[in-house]
Amino acid sequence: MLLMLLAPGAGYLLLFFGLPLALAFLSSLGIGTIGADSAFTFRHYVELFTSSVYRDGIAFSVYISLAPTIVSLAIAIPLAVALQASFPGKRLFAVLYKIPLVVPAIVAAFVVMILFDRGGMLSRMLLPFGLQLPKLVRDDFAIGVIIAMAWKAVPFMALIIAGALATVPGDLKAAARTLGAGRLATFLRVELPLALPGITAAALLVFVSSTGAFAVPSLLGPIYPRPLSIWMYEEAMHENNWGLASAMGIVLSAVACVILVAYYRLTTSVHRSAGGEAR
Repeated sequence: MLLMLLAPGAGYLLLFFGLPLALAFLSSLGIGTIGADSAFTFRHYVELFTSSVYRDGIAFSVYISLAPTIVSLAIAIPLAVALQASFPGKRLFAVLYKIPLVVPAIVAAFVVMILFDRGGMLSRMLLPFGLQLPKLVRDDFAIGVIIAMAWKAVPFMALIIAGALATVPGDLKAAARTLGAGRLATFLRVELPLALPGITAAALLVFVSSTGAFAVPSLLGPIYPRPLSIWMYEEAMHENNWGLASAMGIVLSAVACVILVAYYRLTTSVHRSAGGEAR
């Protein structure tokens, strides 16, 4: 009976997630590769990890996934806390901060380019004062990429974190304040640990979505290095090297899986520690 209940969900996951990943993995090994003879080989993975260009691409992919996630988290947590309070204009603010959710990523990239590029709006506004913006578009540190991706991710993160904070019982917060804890101590020692599963879930989702970003890095990122998402497109569409493109996709998926495992371990440890403190 239990297997019958699980069958629809498990079948959906296997059909739409498991099967494409399995086909991509086989393609990365040269089996069933589009545009090439099928022959088992590890050469795509060897090329991926021995080429300095692709190794830098892997590192850069991780960088432009972690950096926007950390920046978004630093902004989203205070924003989520502010949304718990009542203040004049809260309804309007609650609508305005969600605007980036409906803006496509490529539009966000063009907005950043228009604002922060050399000769952009902000540069022209600062010019009469003798000031000049540093290079923020196509720079070595991908600052423009981080700005665009964080701008898109902050409201998404804030929504999840605000929901997690809202589930923290008010009695616990009141008890902590009664025992002498200040507002900051109550947040750090009571609210934050209990809301951490939601916070880590939000960070994980933003990280995974950033890992495969294409439009923003291609428009705002540096010429070199380039993330694997762009190399995948180049190898598949321009070079017809679907095996190597599949290997890149598998590596990106493996990175996401490593983060997923870390997330579950962190969540489990937090639940245990929070439960121990409650007892």
